[in-house]
Amino acid sequence: MSDIRVAAEKQFDGYKVFQTTYAGRPLVVEVGKLAGLANGSCLVRYGDTCILACATASAAPREGIDFLPLSVDYNEKMYAAGKIPGGYLKREGKPSEKAILTARVIDRPVRPLFPKDLRNDVALTLEVMCVDPDCSPEITAMLGASIALSISDIPWNGPIGGAFMGLVDGEIVVNPTAEQRERSTLELTVAASEQKVVMIEAGAKEVSDDDMFAAIMRAHEVIRELLVFIRSIIAEVGKPKFAYPSGELDHDMFDEIFAFCEKDVMFALDTDDKNVRDERMQPIIENISATFGEKYPDLPIQLPELIYKIQKKIVRRWLIEDKKRVDGRRMDEIRPLAAEVGVLPRTHGTGLFTRGQTQVLTVATLGPISDAQRLDGIDSEDSKRYMHHYNMPGYSVGEAKAARSPGRREIGHGALAERSLIPVLPSVEEFPYAIRLVSEVVSSNGSTSQASVCGSTLALMDAGVPIKAPVAGITCGLITEDDGSWTTMIDIQGLEDFYGDMDFKVAGTHKGITSIQMDLKIDGLTPEIIRAALDTTHKGRDYIIDQVILKAIPAPRPEVSEYAPKMVSIRINPDKIREVIGSGGKVIQKIVADTGAKIDIEDDCSVLISAVSAESIARARAIIEAIVFEPGVGEIYEGTVTRISPIGAFVEYAPGKEGMVHISKLQDKRTEKVEDVVAVGDTVRVKYLGTDEKGRMNLSMRDAK
Repeated sequence: MSDIRVAAEKQFDGYKVFQTTYAGRPLVVEVGKLAGLANGSCLVRYGDTCILACATASAAPREGIDFLPLSVDYNEKMYAAGKIPGGYLKREGKPSEKAILTARVIDRPVRPLFPKDLRNDVALTLEVMCVDPDCSPEITAMLGASIALSISDIPWNGPIGGAFMGLVDGEIVVNPTAEQRERSTLELTVAASEQKVVMIEAGAKEVSDDDMFAAIMRAHEVIRELLVFIRSIIAEVGKPKFAYPSGELDHDMFDEIFAFCEKDVMFALDTDDKNVRDERMQPIIENISATFGEKYPDLPIQLPELIYKIQKKIVRRWLIEDKKRVDGRRMDEIRPLAAEVGVLPRTHGTGLFTRGQTQVLTVATLGPISDAQRLDGIDSEDSKRYMHHYNMPGYSVGEAKAARSPGRREIGHGALAERSLIPVLPSVEEFPYAIRLVSEVVSSNGSTSQASVCGSTLALMDAGVPIKAPVAGITCGLITEDDGSWTTMIDIQGLEDFYGDMDFKVAGTHKGITSIQMDLKIDGLTPEIIRAALDTTHKGRDYIIDQVILKAIPAPRPEVSEYAPKMVSIRINPDKIREVIGSGGKVIQKIVADTGAKIDIEDDCSVLISAVSAESIARARAIIEAIVFEPGVGEIYEGTVTRISPIGAFVEYAPGKEGMVHISKLQDKRTEKVEDVVAVGDTVRVKYLGTDEKGRMNLSMRDAK
């Protein structure tokens, strides 16, 4: 027994706990207890949020590739929020959209800090094991990823830190609580190293450039303090980084082939037409293969990377030395723009936006609130009424490839456009519709995500959605030099995205920013570059709104399309809901069958009635209002005599509401027979006297005169 006990004691010999405080809440990192076979692992606790972060790498590089095979997976476990998965299968399936977006947010700052010549498979797995609503699991996972990679033996030039910033009542808040997030006008995620900002992701309710910049700078200050803590962990438990065979191209081979084809490639790239460029490059590639294939046996494998680097060298040289862009534009010049609405005849709204050779057609569809998407995740959001989907088929870039289900990039671009437009959408009370936008990228030569933002504004306005202000999106690129100097350029096209250092996407209205997404290929941005990017994109989106969007459609259409469902929302007494539904749903089903309208009863006791025909809505509304109608004592109504009895006449004074006028209350004088005063079918005025002890409704014709 003693041997067993000793073995158990030695099992966690390297177990260490590191603690600090982050934005007023405890941050605890445990190393050496879980996932000991990973190259690097840690359990990060922020408040009661717990993330297990594991970094692993293959022992040898993957053959025949010219990129870093990195995968980042953020796995939401439903038990983390005390939930059992919905649906038939009671286990987690494919990642939720939010999990995919979080993985992308972590991937973007992590990826540029790997050595450019590393070809070993690297997997970063982040398991969400417990969730505290006040402590962001996304930020906790980002910190876990940074720590796991930093203490591992995997080559990586970190660490980085992350912060989530809010703007509550005009004040910048670090890692806001759940209650503060509800009131915040800003959702900003920043990742940074000690010197530079490496990632920005934001959604905002028309926040000014100055407030956004201040929040980013405040995040960097907080992250610098946090990195001191992470550095202390690395110093104590970090492993030496392993050596690896470089996947870098042979420099002599590159120099020889570059000299061979330099002038031809310069000619091929010197055009604003992507098709012409691709056509010119094809014989050059074939000539390189034929000339150097025998001398360099690995050339077929290395050729894609070789061509990439040859083009990159030429494009960057043009931009840095000559301030020359591939398509001849100035650095501050946007490609030719065009916009059109009403492109498809029977859809509810369409917007076609063209920027150079990038073209996006967005289609808007309106539906009843019951069409809202149901969500099954670890946070409190269980549905959303506005959905934005983005598709980028092969033909958009001239490739012959079969259609596939949406990839992470498509999901990410759709979510970015969705986030960009949410701040300007009307409330459910103002516009009781579910809204779905689909952005079809029909041609792509860079900046399709921001083109989809512009196309979506057009489609919403064409559909008659009363948005608060038009939104436009634009990108800012960057070229840096070895001496630290840099140049920004607006509206980057495909080659400038591929070979540049930054894709800084900003969407917003005239008033302020609604979204930001920043992709980098370098180790980070200085404050000066961030400020310049915000200024550049602000001018760009103002121009697009005024000169393109508002000229295509000056304001949202006053009415929704004739093919869209019409929608009415009425609020009823909660005590009357049971009467509207009826036993087993019989009443509401009969209303739907009789009128052809669709009826949804919301949690706030509002009733949403939708139908393509306004007449159907009017009929359904009249029936429901009759069911929930409550007469006021002393009020006078006009009704119809439905029945006669010896003691009085029954009058339907509202649809479905019937009361009795006692014989003594038919007229001012004595009445011998009811039939002497009224007949079935007569229209009469009655006064509602209330109900008797048996719940019967009493009326008076005598007192209604």
